Amino acid sequence: MEETPQELPEQTADNDRIILVNIEEQMKTAYIDYSMSVIVGRALPDARDGFKPVHRRVLFGMYELGNNSNKPYKKSARIVGEVMGKYHPHGDASIYDTLVRMAQGWTMRYKMVDSQGNFGNQDGDPPAAMRYTEVRLEKFAEAMLEDLEKETVDYQLNFDDSLKEPTVLPTRIPQLLVNGSSGIAVGMATNMMPHNLSEVVDGCIAYIENNDITCEELIDYVKAPDFPTGGVIYGMEDVKQAFLTGRGRVVVRGKCHVDTKPSGREQIVITEVPYQVGLDALTNKIGQLVNDKVIDGIAHVNNESNQREGNRIVVDLKRDAVAQVIINQLYKFTELQSSYGINNVAISKGRPKTMNLRDLIVEFIEFRMDVVIRRAKFELRKAEERAHILEGYLKALDHLDEVIKLIRESRTPDEAKATLIAKSKEENWYINQSAFEELTDELYRQEQGLSEIQAKAILELRLQRLTGMERDKIVDEFNDLLKVIAKLKELLASEKLRFDLIKTELLEIKDKFGDARKSEIQFLSSEMRMEDFIKEEDVVVTISHLGYIKRTTATDYRQQKRGGRGAIGSKTRNEDYVEHLFVASTHHTMCFFTEKGRCFWLKVYEIPEGEKQSMGRALQNLMQIPQDDKVKAIIDVGRLENKEFVDSHYIILCTKQGTIKKTHLADFSRPRANGVNAITINEGDELLEAKMTDGNNEIMMAVKSGRAIRFPEAKVRPTGRGAIGVSGIEVDDTKDEVVGMICVNAEDKTRNVLVVSEKGYGKRTAVDEYRITNRGGKGVKTINITEKTGKLVGIMDVSETEDLIITCKSGITLRTSLASIKESGRATQGVKLIRVDEKDAIAAISKIEEQEEPVEITEPTGELPVDGDTTETPSPENTTGDDASTDIDNTENTTETE
Repeated sequence: MEETPQELPEQTADNDRIILVNIEEQMKTAYIDYSMSVIVGRALPDARDGFKPVHRRVLFGMYELGNNSNKPYKKSARIVGEVMGKYHPHGDASIYDTLVRMAQGWTMRYKMVDSQGNFGNQDGDPPAAMRYTEVRLEKFAEAMLEDLEKETVDYQLNFDDSLKEPTVLPTRIPQLLVNGSSGIAVGMATNMMPHNLSEVVDGCIAYIENNDITCEELIDYVKAPDFPTGGVIYGMEDVKQAFLTGRGRVVVRGKCHVDTKPSGREQIVITEVPYQVGLDALTNKIGQLVNDKVIDGIAHVNNESNQREGNRIVVDLKRDAVAQVIINQLYKFTELQSSYGINNVAISKGRPKTMNLRDLIVEFIEFRMDVVIRRAKFELRKAEERAHILEGYLKALDHLDEVIKLIRESRTPDEAKATLIAKSKEENWYINQSAFEELTDELYRQEQGLSEIQAKAILELRLQRLTGMERDKIVDEFNDLLKVIAKLKELLASEKLRFDLIKTELLEIKDKFGDARKSEIQFLSSEMRMEDFIKEEDVVVTISHLGYIKRTTATDYRQQKRGGRGAIGSKTRNEDYVEHLFVASTHHTMCFFTEKGRCFWLKVYEIPEGEKQSMGRALQNLMQIPQDDKVKAIIDVGRLENKEFVDSHYIILCTKQGTIKKTHLADFSRPRANGVNAITINEGDELLEAKMTDGNNEIMMAVKSGRAIRFPEAKVRPTGRGAIGVSGIEVDDTKDEVVGMICVNAEDKTRNVLVVSEKGYGKRTAVDEYRITNRGGKGVKTINITEKTGKLVGIMDVSETEDLIITCKSGITLRTSLASIKESGRATQGVKLIRVDEKDAIAAISKIEEQEEPVEITEPTGELPVDGDTTETPSPENTTGDDASTDIDNTENTTETE
């Protein structure tokens, strides 16, 4: 039950006025005011320059004293007294502690204060008193104070309103990310890790070049924290979480190695320790654990660190001790492995905010943009003010006799000034515009006569400036100022130019102060992916008829002219030939579909690499494929971890007897070593082809007799992996069968349908020439089959920007541009693509992105016959004429000049 305040006795007029307030509300208001004062004014850094008020005031105080890097050192007590008396009345201890920290190379990733004297050490020894030490600014800190005098930042009154101090420093360096910060406020805290300057600058430039860059992409530039004491960052998962959310954890291990002494005993030498870990404290901790028998196997431990050789803690082991076991125990029980919580809280626009990596970079770049604009406006104003005075000088020099006469006749300077102004306006004094290179009204507008500022400057002009040579100097200076004014106005009018300037200044900072990483990065076994160690590149994967597979660099296949002889593609066993050939990235996953309807998975980088002529390795040795089964279709499904891609795509399966089936790609996104069932195959049938679609395509199927059908993908509803499927095309002849299936987009006019016969004939035809029908029909003619062409062996969707790779059963391959293949009607015979020997036939066709390569032809060697003729006589069939539907040009059947 709340107590009601007692009524106070009636007040007299002489008493002070008393106001009744609720004590709870008063305490709440007072505490909130106090907490916000601590949060904003003491404990948390500003996201723009990365400083707390005490750091900013120390640097500003040194700047005001002229305590620069090219000047002599000043006593630390002098700096502390200056800062405490003018800007930071919180005691000399806090100011000196701040000054000391900014001078310690093992505390700051990049020092801001150049020190002289005892400033402590990494063993934990304290610094000398401020009266004994001396300091001055580092060049690194001067880059944060640069342009301060150019009105680039706002100023505020100090604690007693007698002086002004900057609210933020116009830093050119992303200080908050580079040196980090830590502090405890009221109800919140911050703990930000230091990072490598070169990496942070690269991240800032990446954002400047692409404002839509994501936080995940920025991690490729800013890889991890980088501590001044080095060490090894152990595990990256929590670090990435901190980059993405602003909160996380980083585990740091000391760096050590094992040496063997002349006596044969081993010793562990620790050369780097985690951030903020004292060397003496670590040595004492190890000794304590040995005395308490927590760690066995250590005979002696000693801190042998010195300034010449650096950090060195030597742990001597007993004769029967295992060094790696002792190292793991040191990681577990001592600070040789330390964990640091990351909590990126900073003041953004006056409020505390938890910020991820992108937020911190955006805040800095936006601040730099504001600084650049304010600096340009200041410089423009100063340039125009100086140009205004020079204009007055030139007007006076053009009317020199009149000016001297007016001054001599005036009794006082004020009278002379007034007379000059009146006379110049009366006689319309202007400078001769033809005397200047780029003087225009748009750039710089003259005023009639002299202004008060110009008249005052003329009266203060020294007589030596009246000489002819001095006049030329004034003209040159005026012209230079006009160029500066033009450049500054252009800068203020263009955001792109301002971004380019920020980028240039960042690169200058990187060149001047950037260095290599000190902290190594070590991934945990659970975080390591083989893809991280494999170069991502396109490779050609080939699979032979008997099931031998290999990958080859795509550039090994040289482009040749259509109708050429081809080159030997693979050495195969007798009766074997290359049956599948395709291009994929080494980081992608391949799905292998067998003729019995099973699906297996294999990473492209897991496929053994071989030369173009090598046989490869049996698929049964890479996947658990039964001996009586055989791979019939391969799909590059990209990265299965991309859930958005997997959920929006389907697998279309087709059998030789014309069955078609559609299944979600997600059903194939969980690889199993022994494979999964992709489709139920009827007796006497087998799987022929598999394609991946986005659900909005049209399906085309072709049979050996030369017919093809086209129907919408929507006609096939998705079913599970164990389903049989539905009819796609009618196959009524026991000798006929489906030879291929493609998925096409009718709206893409750049793609055509390519069909190839077993005797080397082929053609490109527009998709629209095949009318849309219902699935399950007979289809329409796709190529005119004759004894010369042979049966249809393949169908493919292609564009003119791709190359065609033809593989014969003999092992010969040919690569030719698809643009060289004539586009013709649906029922025509086509043109000759490759010369096929009488006993040979085409086994497989594939396509590859066209590359800039010399057009050449390589004659086969070895057991293959060599044809010495460079031209081929047209066959009698071509000279006598064909059926009216045949479209073959005689010239297309001759081999082109090599």
